[in-house]
Amino acid sequence: MSLPKTLAEDVARNLVMVARLIDEDPEQAYAYSRIALRLASRVAAVREAAGFAAYATQKYAEALAEFRASRRMTGSVELWPVMADCERGLGRPERAMAMAGEPEVQKLDKAGQVEMRLVAAGARRDMGQIDAAIVTLQSPELASSAVHSWTPRLRYAYADALLEAGRKDEAREWFGKALEADKDGATDASDRLAELEGVEFVDVLDDDEHTGRADDAEGVEGRTTDDQDEADEAEFDDADDADDVDGEEDGDVDGPAKA
Repeated sequence: MSLPKTLAEDVARNLVMVARLIDEDPEQAYAYSRIALRLASRVAAVREAAGFAAYATQKYAEALAEFRASRRMTGSVELWPVMADCERGLGRPERAMAMAGEPEVQKLDKAGQVEMRLVAAGARRDMGQIDAAIVTLQSPELASSAVHSWTPRLRYAYADALLEAGRKDEAREWFGKALEADKDGATDASDRLAELEGVEFVDVLDDDEHTGRADDAEGVEGRTTDDQDEADEAEFDDADDADDVDGEEDGDVDGPAKA
């Protein structure tokens, strides 16, 4: 609303493209975000979108700067977890852990607090503190049977941490729980669980195509053999006919001579 109508429409179009492409083509989404940023750098939504586009392309320093700018403009703490994760991306897990202990975390909604817990656990793992990471993820949200948008990722992170700690049986159990909650396929829990169960996936399509090619080859060879058999039979019949003709001719000659 702070922009002239025409400019606002141009900015909006670019932000729409960022949202559409950020998962399937993050580099292209980033390019659109830079256009929006040039057009309206003083709009908080533009700075936030630019931050997420940079984050998706692992430009963590740039993403962190954009998130900070958006937070200054709005005063919101909503981006606090992703800002902490940018610190991890920059190789500063200690700073991410420090952010996890700041008062801003208490102002987050439940989803934001779970996200902050995931980031903190990731920071612990970055520092080689796997047992501490497991403890960080142990929470009422993890123990709850209720399923929320963040449930699959929380259970998955816990399973993955358990596996890294060598607790394979427990990891298998929690990958299974993550899969139960993951109706949208947000994680690869099914693949991880299958791997633990020793299941190997076979590309049936490739096998069918290969078998089909072999069958076709056999069919071609079969037709060639049949054709050859028919030709051999025809040649044999011709030879018999020739023998019959020769026999008749010989009989005609021999008969009169004997007579």
